[in-house]
Amino acid sequence: MTGKLVTIWIKSGKGQPMNPVMTARAVAGRGLLGNPHQGGTRQVTLLSVDAWRDVEKELETSLDPALRRANLLVDGLDLENSRDKIVVVGQVPILIRGETRPCKLMDEAHRGLRESLSPGWRGGAYGEVLADGELRVGDPVCWADEREAVERHRAASP
Repeated sequence: MTGKLVTIWIKSGKGQPMNPVMTARAVAGRGLLGNPHQGGTRQVTLLSVDAWRDVEKELETSLDPALRRANLLVDGLDLENSRDKIVVVGQVPILIRGETRPCKLMDEAHRGLRESLSPGWRGGAYGEVLADGELRVGDPVCWADEREAVERHRAASP
């Protein structure tokens, strides 16, 4: 199943506001240009729209997903237990390295948010950028094996 990139956020520094952008440059082995997390295994963070909706239902309120402080908000993609899988955002492959665990900033943003984000990878995932490329809001998002299957099907169709 192919999902969609809904929002891209870049922050100018640690603890700084999340700035929504329409496009971002992903750099292999570094992350997103202009974002403070460069290099290492936590170059990009992803959050699922469905997981965020579950959090809102549990907390019985509507919350801005920017509060989670992730870089990419994706719709139609389940991030739970995705460690070591490759997600392709547009043309950019990202190796998921692990679950993004919610920190105390979440409860500062909204009471109970940290606990609500904890089960089922609701807090999202983090990963490494494997190839340079441009990310655009609206880009398709899917797991690498799904993308390969779709491309094989298109190539075989007349």
